[in-house]
Amino acid sequence: MNTNLRIYNTLSRKKEDFKPINEPFVGMYVCGPTVYGEAHLGHARPAITFDVVFRYLKYLGYNVRYVRNITDVGHLSNDSDDGEDKILKKARLERLEPMEIVQYYTISYHKSIEALNCLPPSIEPHASGHIIEQQEMVQKLLNNGFAYEKNGSVYFDVEKYNQKHNYGKLSGRNIEELFANTRQLDGQSDKKNPFDFAVWKNAEPQHIQRWNSAWGEGFPGWHLECSAMSTKYLGEVFDIHGGGMDLLFPHHECEIAQSVGTTGKDAVKYWMHNNMITINGQKMGKSLGNFITLSELFSGKHASLVQAYSPMTIRFFILQAQYRSTLDFSNEALQASEKGLQRLLKGVKTLETLKASSNSTIVIDEFEQNCFEALNDDFNTPILISYLFDMLTVINKLAMGTEQINQEQLTHLQKLYSDFIFEIMGLKDLESDNKSSETLNSVMNIVLEMRQKAKENKDWAAADLIRNQLTKAGITIKDSKNGAEWEVF
Repeated sequence: MNTNLRIYNTLSRKKEDFKPINEPFVGMYVCGPTVYGEAHLGHARPAITFDVVFRYLKYLGYNVRYVRNITDVGHLSNDSDDGEDKILKKARLERLEPMEIVQYYTISYHKSIEALNCLPPSIEPHASGHIIEQQEMVQKLLNNGFAYEKNGSVYFDVEKYNQKHNYGKLSGRNIEELFANTRQLDGQSDKKNPFDFAVWKNAEPQHIQRWNSAWGEGFPGWHLECSAMSTKYLGEVFDIHGGGMDLLFPHHECEIAQSVGTTGKDAVKYWMHNNMITINGQKMGKSLGNFITLSELFSGKHASLVQAYSPMTIRFFILQAQYRSTLDFSNEALQASEKGLQRLLKGVKTLETLKASSNSTIVIDEFEQNCFEALNDDFNTPILISYLFDMLTVINKLAMGTEQINQEQLTHLQKLYSDFIFEIMGLKDLESDNKSSETLNSVMNIVLEMRQKAKENKDWAAADLIRNQLTKAGITIKDSKNGAEWEVF
């Protein structure tokens, strides 16, 4: 088991050696989607980021319990305690039951994320399925003096909590800043302070999703679900909590307060936050209306797209940036990702054709060490990819015969190169889900066989004609000691 893994902990603002609490068991909780619309490119980034974390930890031998929630109640339209529930709003507009909306978009989300080859989480709990656990947590907060009830709603008392603990330690904010930057109450709110937040909300007459409680009919606050479900499935203290940077405040800050207010313990050892995907430098998201859904990316049916992009191209595009950095969308970047991915995948096929020599002019120990070090350095996938391209250069030299490799080294190289691409980064062969690619392969095999026969008959004019016509069609041929190879350029 690798003990040199360093994770950038948002709470400490530094990379810390990863020491799981219940080694070798690792508990990981990631905030999933609010299911009221189609999954878009912004949803893809946390899904892929934490899929790689999940894959790599498992690859190292850890027993990982990966919990990713589905928010299907309580997420209000302005991400605070006011406005309309996002799912209820969608249900009203489409004249459907709220759970019809939840079911439809949960299935849609699963299809899109599965297309990106993200492994399913170990557990995927719904907020609406854990009302009892959330009510129990509300009562504990009341019993511990960190919450108060008013007119059927229960609010977390941030000021009182901050007297004993540090509210704002994750985001770096303090009470004075919160007070200065939060609008003053208009005299009609039930809150003591504007920065207090609801852990249980009284349901108004028009609110459809409602449950009986000791405080009246209502529904849980958005922040409460993650605290309740992570505790249920991972315990009072667990290893990793992940999510997008946009959730750092107030959502994750409130989670810390709720957990400490309930158990007296900091629930999370490592906080991880992926950064945003931007378009023209602006955050991509539903609220801004500039998002591109994953189905639109896969089909090419969006005004901003010049072509359709395969799920693996999208995955590779996202992995080319370190998860904590911003990533700007453009057609040019996606097209470059498509070509880069094709090159890496071609390396796998080339490796399969290589024959071992008695001697070896290369040693792959340094390659292996560099690749693991890139991933150990806070899952630095762009550095890993750069090392894989370095190795691709060596693979091509082996194919051309300018380098040699013995059987032991070749077997090791084939496994390592394949493992990093498929098992850890979670990429798939672009042709695996593309029937037209299979047809093209069949046609190209016939064409290359005709060209080989022309060369054997010394009909150089015919062989050159085939090569030149393929070049005009966007296909290049390269001759090697193992025969002719082709690729689309």
